[in-house]
Amino acid sequence: MVHDIVIRNGSIVDGTGAEPVRGDLAIDGSSITAMGEVETKGKKEIDADGHLVTPGFIDLHTHLDAQIGWDPLMTPVSWHGVSTALLGNCGVTFAPCKPKDRELLAGMMETVEDIPKQAILSGLPWSWEDYGGYLDAITELKPSLNMAGMVGHCAVRFYVMGERAVEELATENEMKQMSQVVADSIDQGAFGFSTNRYEAHRLPDGRPIPGTFADPEELEIIGKEVGARNALMQAVGANEEVILKMSRASNNRILFSGGGTNEPGSGKRIAGWLDSFCEGRDITSITQVRGSGLMFGLQGMLPFQGEAWDTLREKDLAGRIASLNQEDIVKRLIEDGKQETWVTLDRIYYQGNGDTPKYTANIQDNLAALAEKNGESPAEMFIRISRESEGRALFTWRMFNQDLDELGELFKSKNMYPSLGDAGAHVSQFIDAGWSTFTLSHWMREKKLYTIGEGIRRMTSGPARIVGLSDRGVLRPGMRADVNVIDFDNITELHPKMAHDFPGGAPRYIQKARGYKATLINGQINLVDDELTGVQAGEVLRHRS
Repeated sequence: MVHDIVIRNGSIVDGTGAEPVRGDLAIDGSSITAMGEVETKGKKEIDADGHLVTPGFIDLHTHLDAQIGWDPLMTPVSWHGVSTALLGNCGVTFAPCKPKDRELLAGMMETVEDIPKQAILSGLPWSWEDYGGYLDAITELKPSLNMAGMVGHCAVRFYVMGERAVEELATENEMKQMSQVVADSIDQGAFGFSTNRYEAHRLPDGRPIPGTFADPEELEIIGKEVGARNALMQAVGANEEVILKMSRASNNRILFSGGGTNEPGSGKRIAGWLDSFCEGRDITSITQVRGSGLMFGLQGMLPFQGEAWDTLREKDLAGRIASLNQEDIVKRLIEDGKQETWVTLDRIYYQGNGDTPKYTANIQDNLAALAEKNGESPAEMFIRISRESEGRALFTWRMFNQDLDELGELFKSKNMYPSLGDAGAHVSQFIDAGWSTFTLSHWMREKKLYTIGEGIRRMTSGPARIVGLSDRGVLRPGMRADVNVIDFDNITELHPKMAHDFPGGAPRYIQKARGYKATLINGQINLVDDELTGVQAGEVLRHRS
């Protein structure tokens, strides 16, 4: 018998936490059929000598719910070894949805997640009302990656309560109706339920999104239905009390977004609190793998205020570059740049303009400090670097996880996973979708925070268990053949750039990687030598209780 594919002579990291073992891996159809020393040849063979062979990465926090409508290749995460993406985070989903609420849900996704409303409305078929219908619709789109979804609290509230969902408490009967809608959604294939209590997330009219101030009893009633189906509850912006109530009600898996290592000692402090908080409970937290918040540069957002900067904002990239070559405009920009800014300049960090980005500047090497050291104002330094790089230069405002040394201490917690790439969301504001590549290159290779076995586990079998996937996340015969072949010594992210490839030419940052020799999805080769093959072998996965 000839195998379909044999991956030869790799360092196999099976995803369980075990360290690399040299060997071969055989694939037939969509499954792994043999490991170890595979004597039988393959119709296609991949030489993995000197490379890691790992399970495909499972991305716990994406907002690819809309992008799948116009980008079945699922970039940028498909460039970064991701094989399965969890949709429906943060309570914002497109199902369930009554026809009259389509524009409302699209507008909410725009203001909360920076996904253009018109792209959403024109890019999706909108042929569904219940969650199962949404899964049917995206199945027809034939994604390149595996998709697993959760049903969102905001959509459920609108579906049951209508306009009252925004500012009113639910009645006892409405809570029961919502719990039944969630139960039905999970029975139709949703892997869980997500909620959002982050007050900064707003509707287009400025009001908080539905569920922000919902009575925790509502989440408890829903949680009982979620737990009864062995499904996941996900939360953003929820406090300790609410998370505990969700955990007790569901008696099952809880996932929440954390982080915030901005102060000395914060990493160890948060890690200690988290381990104590999670003890005896199935609770996991995720955070960004580096300092994150917003990204500035001539390609996108600008950090300074004033009339001259407002005029510059109105221009395209070519116009902005041309403006910085006119001394009278530059003088006005520098003068206006002395005004108080809408972001703190001592949290802005230069990430370079070269082939690969520099994400790891020390906390003290911020824009304000570097400008002072150079005898420039922050605006002068921003303008000079932008002009010299012809607009390629980018700067990160570290709203979250400002101190990477503290972040490393936080990642030592057994209950904190690297993740939170937000792929598909905030597309013109920043790009963290390469979180898996940064984990490999920085936390594993450079810092050696994790062993290779443990680092891969936290991106594969660990997330698979949290989502509820039993046939992925580990390399062994009988498991689905989602596989990466990685040049670990050279893996890195490439410099982000702005593209205009969303419907209507809407802008988004994209970012590729270097060091992925191959990525296989369900036994088919999705990427070779960092380039996508165009194969669309992903599956829309459905939860089974």
